[in-house]
Amino acid sequence: MPLDHRLTAELEELRRTVEAFAHDVVAPKIGDYYERHAFPYEIVRQMGEMGLFGLPFPEEYGGMGGDYLALGIALEELARVDSSVAITLEAGVSLGAMPVYRFGTEEQKREWLPKLCSGEVLGAFGLTEPDGGSDAGATRTTAVRDGDHWVINGSKCFITNSGTDITGLVTVTAVTGRKDDGAPLISAIIVPSGTPGFTVGAPYSKVGWNASDTRELSFSDVRVPAANLLGEEGRGYAQFLRILDEGRIAIAALATGLAQGCVDESVTYAKERRAFGRPIGANQAIQFKLADMEMRAHTSRLAWRDAASRLVLGEPFKKEAALAKLYSSEIAVDNAREATQIHGGYGFMNEYPVARMWRDAKILEIGEGTSEVQRMLIARELGIGA
Repeated sequence: MPLDHRLTAELEELRRTVEAFAHDVVAPKIGDYYERHAFPYEIVRQMGEMGLFGLPFPEEYGGMGGDYLALGIALEELARVDSSVAITLEAGVSLGAMPVYRFGTEEQKREWLPKLCSGEVLGAFGLTEPDGGSDAGATRTTAVRDGDHWVINGSKCFITNSGTDITGLVTVTAVTGRKDDGAPLISAIIVPSGTPGFTVGAPYSKVGWNASDTRELSFSDVRVPAANLLGEEGRGYAQFLRILDEGRIAIAALATGLAQGCVDESVTYAKERRAFGRPIGANQAIQFKLADMEMRAHTSRLAWRDAASRLVLGEPFKKEAALAKLYSSEIAVDNAREATQIHGGYGFMNEYPVARMWRDAKILEIGEGTSEVQRMLIARELGIGA
């Protein structure tokens, strides 16, 4: 039987619904939010009402009963118009809510997931540290057991959704002990927003994703109940590796959307913009650029959907997720560059969506595992890496 990459009727309906929302609601408003570096609370509220934050979670926890394919489809359609909105959804689901769903106790799930799935509350994942970067195992934040509490000290950086008015929790990785060989035991602990000693820094001044929330966090003798441990003590490193594997699929879908959005905008512009008496799209040089851009976006879509399908089926997907994330992020940068070139001087003006896409694309090669890390992972899966 031949492989069928077409969407089911249910997933196609989801795609069309999010596509319409992105064009009718997000597109007319997001430019103003972006230039003001303002978080789009009203848009996020509507996304919550649509059930987008609950897409891959069971209905018993307030979710929509979907899976990572459904999430990826929503992310791709949003990112065709704007990446700030898309990354708010991606981080809220795969980094904020998914750790609770994958590793939380039943009590933790009942407490947090309904609010996270509805979009009433956003969650964040505190992994990256100022001196850590890609070396996530070099965690310096510590959590010391004191009776029925954990006492947390340290800092995190580049944390998405961590300082909005609706942020409810941050899951923090921290060293909770040492193995016999001296290696750190890393655990994950839920820290509710507003906990004394938990300080959220001012929003970063960023090159892109300007309508999303990204901040530095600090923890000074932050006390949380011992019951806030997420999963097993000392298993935090393995837990966040799983979360990052899944998150790479989501980032690949987002990157695909940005790449396709560059095609959409450039095709429209090439038909309308006239030079030397005819539309610039009549020039073969422009046609070839657009053909290559569409080829990249199409191939990227196949890659992330393949990885997502393997995840949904319970098959190994680590290599495929790394492949999809690596390829999609790099072609998103390529398409953003070419779209800006096709638009000429107008592509350098912030009133045009491709200027925003150009600013947003580069971080996709860095966040949730750099391109270099993805190549290391792929080599390791091939049996030639350490």
